[in-house]
Amino acid sequence: MARPSQRKVESELVFVVEEALEGGYTARALGESIFTEADDLAGLHERIREAVRCHFDKGKCPRVVQLHFVRDEQLAV
Repeated sequence: MARPSQRKVESELVFVVEEALEGGYTARALGESIFTEADDLAGLHERIREAVRCHFDKGKCPRVVQLHFVRDEQLAV
């Protein structure tokens, strides 16, 4: 099986971003083995960029990285 960096790269990579229970944020890529975390959103943006650059070979990075924020809420009825 080809390494992720050797496969045909899609033009878009999607991360699911959630607030961590202990504070800060976690981000998990869909379809790739990329996970990172940070204390604030600015730090998370930088860590995602760094993780994507490390995961893919030079010139093989997706053109667009989208962040989808997920938040759990409970409603009393």
